Amino acid sequence: MTTALDSPTASLPEPTSPQKADVRRGWEVWKSPADQPRWARPALLAVAALAALLYSWNITTSGYAPFYAVAARSMSESWEAFFYGALDPGATLTIDKLAGFLWPQALSARVFGFHAWSLTLPQVVEGVVTVLVTYRVVRRWSGPVPGLLAAGIMTLTPVLASMFGHSMEDGALTMCLVLAADACQRAVLGARLLPLLAAGAWIGLGFQAKMLQAWVVLPALALAYLLLAPGPLRRRTGHVLAAGAVTAAVSLSSVLLLTVTPASDRPYVDGTTDNSAVTMVFGYNGFNRFSDDLVEGSVDQMTGAVGTAGAPPNAGTPAPDRPDGAGSGAGPSNDGSSGGGPTPGKLLGSRFAPEVGWLYPLALMSLALGLRWRRTTPRTDRIRGGFVLWGLWLTVSAGVLSAIEVPHTAYVAMLAPALAALSATGIVMFWRAYRDGRRTWALRTAVAAELVWSVFLCFLYPDFLPWLPWLLMAVGAGAITALTLAHRKGLHSGWLATGGLVASLVTLLAAPAAWSLSVLDPQYAGTAMDATAGPFNTGGSAVHRAANVVHGSNAPQGTAAAEASLNESDTLTASQHGLLRYAEQHREGATFVFAADSAIMSWNYILATGAKVLPMGGFSGGAPTPTVTDVKQLVAEGRLRYVVLAADGWQGFAQTQGKGNAAITGVRSWVKTACTAVPATAYGGNSADTQGTLYRCGG
Repeated sequence: MTTALDSPTASLPEPTSPQKADVRRGWEVWKSPADQPRWARPALLAVAALAALLYSWNITTSGYAPFYAVAARSMSESWEAFFYGALDPGATLTIDKLAGFLWPQALSARVFGFHAWSLTLPQVVEGVVTVLVTYRVVRRWSGPVPGLLAAGIMTLTPVLASMFGHSMEDGALTMCLVLAADACQRAVLGARLLPLLAAGAWIGLGFQAKMLQAWVVLPALALAYLLLAPGPLRRRTGHVLAAGAVTAAVSLSSVLLLTVTPASDRPYVDGTTDNSAVTMVFGYNGFNRFSDDLVEGSVDQMTGAVGTAGAPPNAGTPAPDRPDGAGSGAGPSNDGSSGGGPTPGKLLGSRFAPEVGWLYPLALMSLALGLRWRRTTPRTDRIRGGFVLWGLWLTVSAGVLSAIEVPHTAYVAMLAPALAALSATGIVMFWRAYRDGRRTWALRTAVAAELVWSVFLCFLYPDFLPWLPWLLMAVGAGAITALTLAHRKGLHSGWLATGGLVASLVTLLAAPAAWSLSVLDPQYAGTAMDATAGPFNTGGSAVHRAANVVHGSNAPQGTAAAEASLNESDTLTASQHGLLRYAEQHREGATFVFAADSAIMSWNYILATGAKVLPMGGFSGGAPTPTVTDVKQLVAEGRLRYVVLAADGWQGFAQTQGKGNAAITGVRSWVKTACTAVPATAYGGNSADTQGTLYRCGG
């Protein structure tokens, strides 16, 4: 007997009988189309509703990604800042990324007002869209049942459950990549150019969200079209080249804009010492992630300052009342392959595997057996084509992530679509093989492999959901026993086999579901700087790391201003309010309320009020902008009257690490000698709570 999935000529059957679905009007979205079973659309809507609930559960307490939220605030205040992706409302400095992922956040803030939830809302929508499109892609490949399973697996992937519930760039990237896969699949099935061009455009938009990471899946999409689409090779090659041109044009549009615009007419490009968007994208955020200094002109990476891998003492210690560090049940310290460094085994370690990799064995087994069982099919076979596409996606992405520094867990979210598609199709493929009495070992082997792997991951965090591994062992043993007994009795489709299937699904999916559902408790929901569900220690506040407090805790501690910054607060202290009000009242028409020699120190002011504060030094403190000449000119022109010089430890990563920033050091020296310090009593504050000293320059 030959099944649909292992026959050399057949493909997965899709229920297409019109009798299985009612005639549907265009607005009746709850009814299934005629080519799908009646239950498909209601089931999909239920999965989408679960995704929306899960991703939006903590929306009002999702918090800010401080650096990016500051930029979103600025972009919502100023169209110039929006256009260039500037950190500050005055549009003097870009963020150290392309800002495409912030466009929806800034527009949402303009419509709904600036709140943490209004920045998170676009990611919730992106998550639901991702789940819906995943269903469509997998349904078109292998049928509605695998499609629904894939949508459910995406919904209950821990890293996605956290990521789509926070305002971070990876949500937009993941959505764009899945939409690109959808368009590429349509192109492959019909050798059509327009869908392939659309795939290229979606990759380009993904590039705007996360730069070179979007290009990681290009080999999978291009090779899938070249290898699998019908038609002559010359025609297929021409289509791929045209799509590549669209990808390049959309991807590099922002880089081109910043490159051709004179430096005097645009913000300085952060992350660089040469004010080049090319350096920022391909150096600082690109090849220098493989090895430092591959591209000259990049600001040094803050290696080791994110997460707990390789970090010094205090790197991962959050405030006692904050849930963004380790929750109860934290597992092993993240060293070696468990951390984010360029080590081959890190995707299997305790940091990343529980967030994305519960279904590694199932997905890999599905890929290997799917390709083997379909090896004699024609080149354009739809089922084999899906295995090729998702197999290339998974292997290339895993290879790149293993080779680079991964500072944030959300990077690994790009593995989720391939793992979901392969796992869902594998479940159906193995069940059909079992039900037909052929290769019955495949399903039992997959369940056994998943059982061992899942229990291993659970025991990495023995105090978190301590009942889970025992549940998996009990249900998994029952599943394998039921499937074995049913096989021996020749009852491959009876109640015993069906019970074995249900127990198998619980064994496969209970662990990632439990970890994903843990985000309903804010303590385990991750943060806007690191998408982690469960007890993983993210290393505390991003501001804390960026200010380099982790290396010796040399920034002022215990003050109200320090606590506000370390908690990514959009509320100023009384002293900060006084300083801001004083500078606004006495700036005499100056463009900027004040300048701050630490970009970090300016964040709270911009985040809370949208004030035109001029940040210096960029995210890491290593960008040489503005220079002494620039500041002198601003003062002479009356565009700047006040400067705040940070207290020791708040100048930024580069300056506190001895790497230095000659430009900002020069500004500090000039301000101290040429400007007049304003006593904190003049604005009703104290220098400790403002994190620095206010100086008046000129006039």
